[in-house]
Amino acid sequence: MQLAELLKDWPCTVKGGSIRIEVLGIEDYAQDVKDGDLFVVRKGTNDDGVKYVEIAIQNGAIGVVVEDEKLLDKLSIPVPLIWVPNCLKFMSYGAAKLHRFPAEAMQVIAITGTNGKTTVSHFIGQILNSLHKKVMVIGTNGVYINGKDVDLPFERLTTLQPKHLHKIFQHGVGQGVQYAVLEASSMGLAKHRLDDCAINVGVFLNLAEDHIEDHGSYEKYKAAKQLLATLSERVILNGDDSFCRTVGLQAKKPKVYFGLGNRVDYQLQLLAEANNSSTCCLQSKKGQKVFTLPFVGDHHLQNSIAAITTVAELGFNIEEVCQAAEYLSLPKGRLQYIKNNLDLDIYIDYAHTEAALRAVLQTLYKTTRGELIVVFSCGGNRDKHKRIKMGAVASKYADLIYLTTDNPRNEDPEVINSQIAAGFLSNQKYETILNREEAISKAILSAKKGDTILIAGKGHENTQTIGKTQIHFSDIECVQSVLESNLNMG
Repeated sequence: MQLAELLKDWPCTVKGGSIRIEVLGIEDYAQDVKDGDLFVVRKGTNDDGVKYVEIAIQNGAIGVVVEDEKLLDKLSIPVPLIWVPNCLKFMSYGAAKLHRFPAEAMQVIAITGTNGKTTVSHFIGQILNSLHKKVMVIGTNGVYINGKDVDLPFERLTTLQPKHLHKIFQHGVGQGVQYAVLEASSMGLAKHRLDDCAINVGVFLNLAEDHIEDHGSYEKYKAAKQLLATLSERVILNGDDSFCRTVGLQAKKPKVYFGLGNRVDYQLQLLAEANNSSTCCLQSKKGQKVFTLPFVGDHHLQNSIAAITTVAELGFNIEEVCQAAEYLSLPKGRLQYIKNNLDLDIYIDYAHTEAALRAVLQTLYKTTRGELIVVFSCGGNRDKHKRIKMGAVASKYADLIYLTTDNPRNEDPEVINSQIAAGFLSNQKYETILNREEAISKAILSAKKGDTILIAGKGHENTQTIGKTQIHFSDIECVQSVLESNLNMG
């Protein structure tokens, strides 16, 4: 596509060079620019892309986009210099247009919420697959087409940057994908990553305090989440959550509510729990259905009814949707059970907020046969206010806690853990082991038969950030290594 065509419908000022040149890609990292790319200058939290314009041009940039009008006079470059009012919005539009707006060839479902986005997106994907539809799921765990992980060389973010997202959409269209299910993070929404994704359905799960430092305030965090309602043709909302109710009141478009309580269009009632399964009754405008979900715990029921409602509202038969829900499975790192020969119940979960940790512990508290042991910490340079609250939640349910490291980043992990421990009950048994591998190992090897161990905070992740260094680390691999070593010793 020629630069002239790309810019045709976007407000801009162009200085120098030729706009008849071919654009092959859009890039905002100068070191990743290739011949034919348009380089977009972004100002980040710690750096300014304008410093890297020369590198981008050396790497083959055919033009440079800026949003600071003063740069039109300050920069002297041998390629077109383009001013736009907002570089982030232009990135979204430009990437979509360059790839011929591939989202328009699919039904796009975007899901937002502090907790549950990954699980609900995978549940929707699984149900649609059961109904013989081709589905792409994009989010925290990566990119999946029809349930299979697609290894793509892109930076893994909850909500991908537009330069990658529209390439993936284009790839999906080429594979015959009919539905794209996305996780819409607050930062992804605030940074306009989903502005040009032709979202058919926006799903709102819940809101709890998280990412406050990223947004500057809780109000700005809420405002970022609410943007999804503006971007979506219609919305599906959790009627049990006050924030979602508020979004519904303000959204001037078709809406449907789901939940476990009253005043909803799709209500899931728990009839009985047994053997890690829940027999439920769905009451809805599309009919009534009794079926069994392969989980226990309110948060699993909430996530399930969110997925069921979404698929039903896409026009599918409610009985067939509920039948498919009986075979749902949790995505990697979400209350993932690790088989072992020690008669222990070992689970790995991504829970890194107060609400998520409470939901998981409430579920495990019901099923544990012995003591409930928790291994966790909190990330550094993030949401310090939640640490004492997570400590209080852990202490309410856990018999023994091992405080360790999550992604401490540039903070002292001892300080992080002391802030968590401030929320513990006075008689709480706990131990601090900063090496996460050692903490996990001790939790497993010192546990007694029948105990339940929850390793929380990192879930599917396979890296750990300590200072400015990122090392390979996987809770799943660590547990398996400890179990194998114990088997060999035995």
